[in-house]
Amino acid sequence: MASQAEKPARPASITGNFSATLPALVLILIFFVLPVAALLTRSVTEPALGLGNYAELLGSSTYLRIFTNTFLVSGLVTVISLIIGFPVAWALAIMPERLAKFIFAIVLLSMWTNLLARTYAWMVLLQRTGVINKTLMGLGLIDQPLTMVNNLVGVTIGMTYIMLPFIIIPLYGVIRKIDPAILQAAALCGATRFQSLIHVLLPLAMPGMMSGGLMVFVMSLGYFVTPSLLGGTANMMLAELIAQFVQSLVNWGMGGAAALVLLVVTLSLYALQLKWFGTAGQGGR
Repeated sequence: MASQAEKPARPASITGNFSATLPALVLILIFFVLPVAALLTRSVTEPALGLGNYAELLGSSTYLRIFTNTFLVSGLVTVISLIIGFPVAWALAIMPERLAKFIFAIVLLSMWTNLLARTYAWMVLLQRTGVINKTLMGLGLIDQPLTMVNNLVGVTIGMTYIMLPFIIIPLYGVIRKIDPAILQAAALCGATRFQSLIHVLLPLAMPGMMSGGLMVFVMSLGYFVTPSLLGGTANMMLAELIAQFVQSLVNWGMGGAAALVLLVVTLSLYALQLKWFGTAGQGGR
C-alpha cells in the first residue's frame, strides 16, 4: 500500500517575509486604518444615523461649487504639468549626462524645499506689486497689475510648480528606457519629427504619463496648504472644506462624509487607470 503523500511544507521565505512585515502592518492598522474607519463611521452616525450628511453635501450648491473648484484646479494642474513636464523629461533624457544630473538635482531640490516657504514665495511673486506684474508692465504687455492671488489662477500656478517634479521623475524614468534606435528607425521609414513624437514617443511614454498624471491629480484633490494661502476662503477646495468642518465647526459627520467622497473618487480613478492603461502599459514594454 502506497504511503500517503506528505503535504508540501509552506516555504520558509513566505513565513519569514510575513513575520518581518507584521509590525508595519500593525502600525498601519492602528494609526491609519482604524482612525479613517472611525471618521467614516461618524459620517453616517452623527448627528443622526443615516445618509443625511451626504444628502446635504451633494445637494447644496455651495458645496457643489467647492467640488467644482477642486476638480477644475486638479485637472488644470495635471494637464499643465504634463505639458511642461514632458519636454523637460525628454530634454533630461537626451542631454549630456553631467548636465542632466545637474538639472535633475535642481528638480529634486525643489521637492526638498519646505512647502510653506515655496507657497509664501509665490504669494510674493504673484501679488499686484510683485515681480511678475512689474515685469509684465515693464515690458508693456499689460497696463494694470493682474490679480493672481486669492483666486484659482494663483492656486493653479502655485500647485503646478509644486507638482511638476511628480510628473518629471516618472516620465524621465520611462523615456530613459526607450531605445533611441526605435526613433531612428521611424526616421528612416520617412516619419517626420512630429510623426515620431505622436506615433512613437508618446505611446511608449504613456505608462509614465498616466502614472505621473494620476499621482498629480490625486495629490491635487487633497492639497490643503497652497489652496488655503493662494486661494482664500472665496475659492475654497475640498481639503479646506474638510478642515473647516472638523476644526472650526466641529462637525465630524460632514467632515467624514466629505472625506469619504474624496476617498471614493481617488480609488475610482486608480481603478480606471488599472483597467484602461494597466494592460496596455505592460504590453507596451
